[in-house]
Amino acid sequence: MKKIIILIIAAAFIVSVTACQKKKEEAAKPEAGSSGPIIADQSSTPVEKNAIPKEFQVVVPGPVKSGWTDVVLILQDRKMGKEKEYKVRIGEKLNVPDSDLVVQVGPFLPDLTIAGSVITSASNEAKNPSVGIVVYEKGSQIFPQQGKEWGWLYANLPEIHALEHERFGLILKEGVKK
Repeated sequence: MKKIIILIIAAAFIVSVTACQKKKEEAAKPEAGSSGPIIADQSSTPVEKNAIPKEFQVVVPGPVKSGWTDVVLILQDRKMGKEKEYKVRIGEKLNVPDSDLVVQVGPFLPDLTIAGSVITSASNEAKNPSVGIVVYEKGSQIFPQQGKEWGWLYANLPEIHALEHERFGLILKEGVKK
């Protein structure tokens, strides 16, 4: 009888621990419909979803501008089942071989943060590397959506706001210092 009671108590304990872990994991997952870049709120009050500005100003600090020259992008070719790395100078274009795609590389921020309507870098260290890009196919902008200046690639979270193209994927591997 004692063994049955101990087994029941142990089973109840295991079920309760497992349930708590699942709740923690679910709470840590981002909402399925959430959008926008990673936001570091620097105020003491939480940012409300509707308070996030629709227009952002990108500010690249002087040490970041002078300290980083290139980015390394990984181009995934789903049709060919291959990946290839490309080193692209910040501010320049990459003509994707064997396609009509052109990638315009914009601002690189090694430690992306957002405060209000300003996207900037909190430091010159590669803690949250991000790059703004625009992708054109046959001369028409396909990423980001029309009306947005930059689509952002995040090295630490490549699946966030990724380029959605039937053949190609694009990942930021890293920034390259001078």
